[in-house]
Amino acid sequence: MNLSTFNQSDFLTALKSFFADLRVPVNYIASEPIAPLEILSSTYRETEAFQLMNDVYFVGMIDDAAFAGNKSPEVSSIHADYDGILIFGVELKKRENGLLPTRGQLAEISRAFNREFHFTPVVVIFKYDGQIAFANTERIKYKQGWREGEKAGKVSVLRDVNIQNPHRGHLEILKELEIPTSGKNVVDSFASLYKYWQEVFSVSILNKKFYNELQNWYFWAIKEVTYPNAPNRFDFETNEKFDEAVKEHKGKNVIRLLTRILFIWFIKEKKLIPEQLFDKNFIANKLIKDFTPQKPQGIFATGKQNSPYYRAILQNLFFATLNQEMGKRAFRGDGQHQNVTNLMRYKSYFKDPDYFVQLMEEIVPFMNGGLFECLDKPHQTIKGKQGGDIIIYNDGFSDRDDNLLVVPDYLFFDVDEDVDLSDDFGNKVYKNAKTRGLLEILQSYKFTITENTPIEEDVALDPELLGKVFENLLASYNPETKTTARKQTGSFYTPREIVNYMVDESLIAYLKNSLKDEIPAEEQLDQDLHQLLSYDSINPYQDNPDIQKKLIKALDECTILDPACGSGAFPMGILQKMVHVLHKIDPKNTEWEQRQIERVNKAIENLEEIDDVQFREQSIKDLKAQIKDIEDSFENNELDYGRKLYLIENCIYGVDIQSIATQISKLRFFISLIVDQKIDKDKDNFGIRPLPNLETKFYQPTP
Repeated sequence: MNLSTFNQSDFLTALKSFFADLRVPVNYIASEPIAPLEILSSTYRETEAFQLMNDVYFVGMIDDAAFAGNKSPEVSSIHADYDGILIFGVELKKRENGLLPTRGQLAEISRAFNREFHFTPVVVIFKYDGQIAFANTERIKYKQGWREGEKAGKVSVLRDVNIQNPHRGHLEILKELEIPTSGKNVVDSFASLYKYWQEVFSVSILNKKFYNELQNWYFWAIKEVTYPNAPNRFDFETNEKFDEAVKEHKGKNVIRLLTRILFIWFIKEKKLIPEQLFDKNFIANKLIKDFTPQKPQGIFATGKQNSPYYRAILQNLFFATLNQEMGKRAFRGDGQHQNVTNLMRYKSYFKDPDYFVQLMEEIVPFMNGGLFECLDKPHQTIKGKQGGDIIIYNDGFSDRDDNLLVVPDYLFFDVDEDVDLSDDFGNKVYKNAKTRGLLEILQSYKFTITENTPIEEDVALDPELLGKVFENLLASYNPETKTTARKQTGSFYTPREIVNYMVDESLIAYLKNSLKDEIPAEEQLDQDLHQLLSYDSINPYQDNPDIQKKLIKALDECTILDPACGSGAFPMGILQKMVHVLHKIDPKNTEWEQRQIERVNKAIENLEEIDDVQFREQSIKDLKAQIKDIEDSFENNELDYGRKLYLIENCIYGVDIQSIATQISKLRFFISLIVDQKIDKDKDNFGIRPLPNLETKFYQPTP
């Protein structure tokens, strides 16, 4: 699809060209722009989202008449449910902070259009700052039988589609929006178009497609990789049990590799990982000597495959960049720092090692340990020695010639591979299964670092995917039970809708206790709290500041523990809902910020009774620095950052027997904070705040 018309023509002409490319018939209406307040006469609100609107175009209608080549009825004459889609184009102004509009802002505007024209679905095309967005809103019948029309449901947004240089994943979705005009799946009516677009915009279908590709890659990868510390044949009674143990060993390591790469793929959306690291031409020209990532054929297919990409690029990124403070990144010296796993290795692989270090320093912040901590450790029985320690290699981050690690480059860059996966799936259909390199897969999908909610979602892969991938692949690496392996560990993924119900009911039960003295009528209290937690903009306590302060106090003082947190579905769901409530009852964070400062001031008051003057003065100095840190966190980031940060630090905990599950929970929370942090290249660590305290928030108990 050619999007350049959005730069070369006026907005309305470009919209007509856009729908012509989609092969969608539209009965066009607009010729001149309309003021937002005029078109949204009953749903306009004085919020930042609405104030971003500049010109609005009532583009036209898609209905059965349009498909038949006939004229559609006048919109003003429609007073009951009508099978048609109204199309609006909205040009947005630039935000004052220079950032692109958020998903929430685009969804807020889309809902307003759908409420204004509640008798027929509405699609909104946005244009802003060299980007376009396509917002499709689900329509749900009103529960009340007496009320005509439909209400706006979930808003799905395909956003930040770069007009000049669109992402490959965006182009693939836009291509899918082109309707079939012949064959058994022909779209030739409003009903078939509405159903077709709902499927294209379904994130669950997108997730399933991605996971199917990733699963094929996973089974292919475990056939090709070799990791250190593999099982020993002599420890098993039969060859069959040994083979199963080897497969499980490889499976665990490949899942860890996938989790690390998926995390950096999300962080890349924030421009904190160099895109060049995934460009094979750049790698060949600028980084690695003799880089040839294609799979060897014929006589060259024999022997152990070298793994320069995984070793030199990915391992150095994981262990010696993301897990190393800025300014301390360097290659380890020859014969030195033998066991220091956060210094770079494989210097001889690089064309210009200093250039690689410089590239990392210019773009990648320190992001703490956890998933990016190297698992190679000195043998526990040998202590107190330097350099010559016996190392137990797990990740295989080593320059030694006897390093057994093999993760071939073609696993990342191959474009077309046929693999026999029939044994893995237990189905002969997979005898010649199609797969491709991991980077080829990832680059064909669009990722978003903003977690989707039950009422608004990006048409992209969100961080919840980390949990889904983990809990599905966990079922694959246990060779004894395969698809039932999750039952042995209790690992099941809870759907977002169920999580949302659990979150609402648990929070409402807790908040009822905080307000029962002020609002004794339980039925009214229950109704108001459900309204408060709903994803609409209504705050039932808008005119009662005392109740709002009590709610803020209750949220600040609550303790939430998920004793089997898995990959963080419930903790993340409750964080999102608490942030949403705070947004309603304290929109400018005035009360919330003051509560965080008061917590530190109380700690300072308690120190006054300590007799040790030096200890007391140093402790007070440290606490006053915390107050400055609190003020900075609210002042220099998006409003939700301060809400999330102090809810995470003070309220939310998780426990799980699976170590990788708790790591994924921590990563999801870290990503949720990065979404709302403002990157500042002039600040330490680019303004990104590492979160060491999460190590005590999500915990794996020792057996």
